[in-house]
Amino acid sequence: MQPDLEATAERVFAALADPSRRAVLAALAEHGPATATDLADRLPITRQAIAKHLALLSDAGLVIAEPGERRRIRYRLDSAPMQVAQQFLAAMARNWDGPLDALRTRLNSENGKAHERR
Repeated sequence: MQPDLEATAERVFAALADPSRRAVLAALAEHGPATATDLADRLPITRQAIAKHLALLSDAGLVIAEPGERRRIRYRLDSAPMQVAQQFLAAMARNWDGPLDALRTRLNSENGKAHERR
């Protein structure tokens, strides 16, 4: 995988590691673009904490800040970094499939031989 794609995946995984950030993303996915104040009204998280989480999510590219009315910033989801992370996981899974299949075959073979000896 290319270094910049791997770095994007790493930022996404770091952002998703926190349950509060996952809750912010879920709220944006369910209700659409929102301000930090809107999110604080929906979630059991202070507005200040939401602002910090949004900054990290923005750094990871998962949300985009857009100017709204009365100088309020609205945040919306951006799925592109999530797609990069999914591609990273898919590539890892492909690399694991062969060795895992070989292990499964070996274990099944040995398990069959053990039953024959009984």
